[in-house]
Amino acid sequence: MSALTFTLKIQPQQRIDLSPLTPDTLAGKSVADIAAISLLSGKVQLRTDQVFDISGDDASDIVFNNSNGKLDSIGHGMKTGRITIHGDVGSYLGFQMKKGEITLHGNADAYTASGMADGLIHINGNVGDFLGAAYFGDRKGMKGGTVIVTGNAGERVGDQMRRGLILIEGNVGSYCASRMLAGTIGILGTAGEYIGYGMRRGTVLMTQKPTLHTTIQDCGTHTLPYLNLMFKSFAALPSKFAQISKNRVQRYAGDIANEGKGEILVLV
Repeated sequence: MSALTFTLKIQPQQRIDLSPLTPDTLAGKSVADIAAISLLSGKVQLRTDQVFDISGDDASDIVFNNSNGKLDSIGHGMKTGRITIHGDVGSYLGFQMKKGEITLHGNADAYTASGMADGLIHINGNVGDFLGAAYFGDRKGMKGGTVIVTGNAGERVGDQMRRGLILIEGNVGSYCASRMLAGTIGILGTAGEYIGYGMRRGTVLMTQKPTLHTTIQDCGTHTLPYLNLMFKSFAALPSKFAQISKNRVQRYAGDIANEGKGEILVLV
């Protein structure tokens, strides 16, 4: 068997919702059945074979080639299997993902990993605003799983994040970890203003001290043995975080205007 491969053959004028094309929804279907699946694009329904050339037959291993930023909701709610994407994608990558693995060789737009509960998303590129954040009307963002970003991330990373791990090797925008409930965000680059705004609990791990607002308080320098266990768990991940071994940090607590049980740890 070979990977079920979708190669984009048109230049979309409207965004296309690819949420029907996940390993679990395509399991057991023939190529003819998959070709007839309808994809929503604005007010128009397109057959899958109008959008993609389709080859291969292993629905547990899906590949998107020649992808671009108008393809939304790849891996929406997926429960098993693997998706590999070559090219950029639109919004909602891995939205409400339950399990499985997504590897992106390109850039992603907003709301990546929003509502994600488990699994792994590895982005070899940059990602837009609201990574792992709560969607409109939801009170919780990412609920579990791991996201690795080799490039930069936009604003509101981890807004109302409830659980899970986000590792960003580049820079992040403003309001990172805003209203964060729990979980861990690691950042190797710089962060924009108002990091940890309204943060209730959770941990932000950094290598560079950010600009902090007044309700984030300096708690001094500490050696935290539990960081050894955290870094040991990073060792198997395909990320620069696997190389970190320090456990001496400058600890900042906050947001004290909202319980103040969260922490920003800066490696020293």
